[in-house]
Amino acid sequence: MYSIIVVPPPTTGDRQDRTAQIRLAPGERLSFGRAPENGLTIPHDGVSRRAGELCAQGAFWILSNLSARQTYVVENPEGAGEHIKVGPGRLDAPVPFEFSRIVLPAAGDLLTVEVWAPRHDYLRGGAGPDGDTTAPAFSVDRTKRYFAVLAALCEPRLRGDPHAPLPTVDQVVDRLRPAWPAASRASVQWNIDYLAVKLRLKPGPETAETGPRLNGKKESLVSLALRFDLVREDDLVVLSGSASGSASRAAR
Repeated sequence: MYSIIVVPPPTTGDRQDRTAQIRLAPGERLSFGRAPENGLTIPHDGVSRRAGELCAQGAFWILSNLSARQTYVVENPEGAGEHIKVGPGRLDAPVPFEFSRIVLPAAGDLLTVEVWAPRHDYLRGGAGPDGDTTAPAFSVDRTKRYFAVLAALCEPRLRGDPHAPLPTVDQVVDRLRPAWPAASRASVQWNIDYLAVKLRLKPGPETAETGPRLNGKKESLVSLALRFDLVREDDLVVLSGSASGSASRAAR
């Protein structure tokens, strides 16, 4: 089974050609750079002749930066701005993201190589040890209104833009109206404050005004929710009118 799939950067001004994929099985390596002898040739004057190397492992992959001066950034497009940096000369840096975007600085351009790691290994189910069950890390009820508020806050970043600005309280109210016709600024703000307490976060500044700029409390909530998968893309169904029956059972 293939371990990773590599999507090269575009060779022209056109969009990335996702059909030009390179598949690597565990243990296989792929060198990339400007020189034609690389497995992945990137014909750009700002890319080193031997820029780097990818190596597929079982359920993840590693990146070596063979350039002398450039730092590479590996982004998680599904995360809230998550990324790792691989400095010049760093060998075999493990990449933990299932979907990754390698950003190569190249003489004023930022070239991107996408790497997908779809293979997952899981512990086989079986009887666990006797004793009390483990308490959940986060007690979240997906039928409550506070969860719908959290989903609305996370929605822009779950839709594919990890740096999207968070919605204002007024925008959350508008988004929730199909499932929660009585939603108001006061009720949404109450649920945001409730979430901050429930998830054991420090409250944001009490004087912060609603608006397009980031609010510390909302940013902390969204960062925690996305980091630990408290809200997934499938959960956005609670924002639709069809979910009104379950969403009507409010925290307040």
